[in-house]
Amino acid sequence: QVQLVESGGGLVQSGGSLRLSCAASGNIFSIYYMGWYRQAQGKQRELVARISIIDSRTNYADSVKGRFTISRDNVQNSVYLQMNSLKPEDTAVYYCYVLVRSDPSTAPLDAWGQGTLVTVSS
Repeated sequence: QVQLVESGGGLVQSGGSLRLSCAASGNIFSIYYMGWYRQAQGKQRELVARISIIDSRTNYADSVKGRFTISRDNVQNSVYLQMNSLKPEDTAVYYCYVLVRSDPSTAPLDAWGQGTLVTVSS
């Protein structure tokens, strides 16, 4: 079992900044990707950003490029999302995500955090 603990959500005014954190713990053999998804009310969950633990390559949703930055701490098994120039349309529940192998004999699996609410007021 892998547990993900998120923090950093909250209420912020348009144009403001927030930093989300996520720490993975538990039965971890190796992590391949860490990232963030979000789900706004009435919409499907979408990728915000993810980072490869192996080569640090990043992917961002077009809507957040230039405003959000993902980073990771391999030693702490943690991932962060710095969100700047926030807009009301960024309002959503943000979920931490990892692609993790718990045992060398098993396939990598997705693990998800419980989500943290980000609300951006206009």
